[in-house]
Amino acid sequence: MHYLEAAREAAQAAGELLRARFEKPLTVNSATAHDLKLEVDILTQDLITKILLGHFPEHALYGEEGIVGDQSSAHQWVVDPLDGTVNYFYGIPHFCVSIALRFRGEIIVGVIYDPIREELWSGEKGQRPLLNGEELHVSTRAALAESVISVGLSKTSATIDAGLPLLQEMVHRVRKCRMLGSAALDMAYVACGRLDAYIEQGISLWDIAAGWLLVETAGGRVEMQPRPDLPDKFSIVASNGLLDLR
Repeated sequence: MHYLEAAREAAQAAGELLRARFEKPLTVNSATAHDLKLEVDILTQDLITKILLGHFPEHALYGEEGIVGDQSSAHQWVVDPLDGTVNYFYGIPHFCVSIALRFRGEIIVGVIYDPIREELWSGEKGQRPLLNGEELHVSTRAALAESVISVGLSKTSATIDAGLPLLQEMVHRVRKCRMLGSAALDMAYVACGRLDAYIEQGISLWDIAAGWLLVETAGGRVEMQPRPDLPDKFSIVASNGLLDLR
C-alpha cells in the first residue's frame, strides 16, 4: 500500500470514531489550566497505530498520546489523533486528525481530516496537495491590512505571555485575527487560502507536521524555531509567503 493511501485510510477511520463519539459523554483522563486529555484521544491514536503499523510494521509512530516502535526507524509517523481536544469536549465542531510521515527526518506525506465537515487535505513531497480531490493553493493576498491570520496562545504561561503582545500588535495591523483552537486545521486553512498566516509561540511537532508539508507544497512558507526554554516545542510562522509579518 502507498504511504499516502494508508494515511488517508487511518485519518478517515479515526475521524469516523471521533464523529461517532462527538457530543456524547466523555471520560477526562487529565485536566490542566488550559488543556484536557480525553480517553477518546488514546482510543483514536490506538486505532491509527493499528492501521498504519498493520500496513508497515517496521515503521515507528510518534504521537501526542505516546510512541510505538523503534524511533530510530527511517520511517516515523507523526500523529495527533485529535487536534482540538478542548473544542471537542465543549461540543465545538472544529477539530481534526493529523497524520504525517517522516523519512529520515524529512516530512514526505501529510494528511489532515476534519470529520465534521468531511474535508480531507492530503499531500506528498513534490506534488500539489489536494482538498477532497481538488488541487489547492495558498492565498495571493500580499497586503497585511487585507489578511486574516490565526494567532495561537498555546497552553503554558510562558507561551501565552509570548503570544499576547503579538496578538495585540497583529489585531491592529490585519483585517481580522482568529483563534480557532486547532493548530492542524489552521495550517490546513493556510494551505487552501482560507487563512493567510498562522503564528504560535509554543507548538509540538505532531500538531503541525502534516500541515507543514501541506502549506509548503501549496506554495506557502513555514518557519520553525525550537524553543530553548520548552523541550520539544517550537515557535512557528506559516504563511502564504507574501505577507511581511515582521
